Amino acid sequence: MSAQPIRLLRGFATVGGWTMASRILGFVRDVLIAAFLGAGPVAEAFFVAFRLPNMFRRFFAEGAFNMAFVPLFAKRLEGEGREDATRFAEEAMALLATALIALTLLAQLAMPWFVWALASGFEPGESRTWLAEEFSRITFPYILFISLAALFSGMLNAFGRFAAAAAAPVLLNVVLIGAMLLGSRLGWEMGSTLAWAVFLGGICQLLLVEQAARRLGIRLRPCLPKLSPDMRRLIALGIPAALAGGVMQINLLVGTQIASWYDGAIGWLWYADRVYQLPLGIVGVAIGVVLLPDLSRKLRADDAAGAATSMNRAAEFALALTLPATVALVVMPGLIVTVLFERGAFEAADTAATATALWIYALGLPAFVLQKVLQPAFFAREDTKTPLRYAIWSMLINVAAALALMPLVGWLGAAIGTTLAGWAMLAMLWFGARRLSETVRIAPGLATRVLRMLLAAGLMGLTVLAVAHLGSGLSGAMLLTLAVLAGLTSYGAAAIMLGAVRISDLRAALSRG
Repeated sequence: MSAQPIRLLRGFATVGGWTMASRILGFVRDVLIAAFLGAGPVAEAFFVAFRLPNMFRRFFAEGAFNMAFVPLFAKRLEGEGREDATRFAEEAMALLATALIALTLLAQLAMPWFVWALASGFEPGESRTWLAEEFSRITFPYILFISLAALFSGMLNAFGRFAAAAAAPVLLNVVLIGAMLLGSRLGWEMGSTLAWAVFLGGICQLLLVEQAARRLGIRLRPCLPKLSPDMRRLIALGIPAALAGGVMQINLLVGTQIASWYDGAIGWLWYADRVYQLPLGIVGVAIGVVLLPDLSRKLRADDAAGAATSMNRAAEFALALTLPATVALVVMPGLIVTVLFERGAFEAADTAATATALWIYALGLPAFVLQKVLQPAFFAREDTKTPLRYAIWSMLINVAAALALMPLVGWLGAAIGTTLAGWAMLAMLWFGARRLSETVRIAPGLATRVLRMLLAAGLMGLTVLAVAHLGSGLSGAMLLTLAVLAGLTSYGAAAIMLGAVRISDLRAALSRG
């Protein structure tokens, strides 16, 4: 195995490892939120307040800056050198900060309208309505901190330094967990405590990546914003990328809007989303962060063969981890939700509703992850308009499905629409990428290995079901532990015996040499 794929897989492992730490702490965070707030009105108000800045973050951070800024910065770094790339980043930071400060001030003045746009089922005078407005005013500045952190993270990623940027989300969860434990001990109101913890967590994330950039010798000097030719190019690429990210957020917005008309549904969808986001975050985020700058560098060097190799390795890595996770979430959602959340204010009825949403979301997990593999093929070529067009069609499919199913299955229509839209988006990306044949092509043997992965995952599912049946008398935590261990062992053994996973590749990816 050559050095380039090894470095790529090692990057996936670094980002994935830190993301796993963040997601595990995220579970601890959500377990505590469920225990303290359950799925009641205070919980719903906080979830809306937390989702609001995160929704805009996807426009500015993951949208415009990950997909437009990173390729431009990486190409400047490769072609013109560090000094020119740093100047470009300074101009981008000034433009981004100005736009976000203006948006934050507007949000403070028009917060009732912002909350209504996200959850129109929150009627005036309800406790959850004014709580959502109060919490949102506190949490909204988070968008400024996290978007600037995304800019520094993009620069670090372009240098091949992934650890600090991947570790930053861990800080947010540490702050939230610490705030809840301290607030419980001191008798603080938990909703406000969480809102202020989000604000503080954003500052901590920004400081972490800024200091990592300084250690690398990158010091961005503040400057006044200006519409230079470079910034016009960034905006031209960034607007479609931001809109594409925004379209995906509209999918979440549709779910929140539908759920806001059903008591407790916002909480049920939130907790289900948090569980399936674990494998999606570990695998999908790792691929998106590592693959985009890697493809940008290879395409600038006219290395089409190397780019194609990176794409195939990313797809293989994604499916090797995603398929067993999908099977596990489909065959034992009730047990997972029970062990994670059913305590304190989170009751058995909440468990049943959340588990149903979880297995529906899980059916779309492979599609969501593979989107992260295909999208960089467009973004690395500075093509942000094609994914935007596909995202709009995906959004329309989601909205149509969710609204059509609402009279039949109520709030679950939102989960079903999200899954259907995910597969539709993947299909459009794949067929659209066929014109990029020099980069997007299936390597010999990949299809066979994927089929072997499916078989190994199926055997794992049968093993997990057998363990759940034989251990029905055990406590939930013990049974889940045994099921996870049996699932990992059976999938690993089956994958190796069937030839779906190569031990040599795993050793190469995880080695430090």
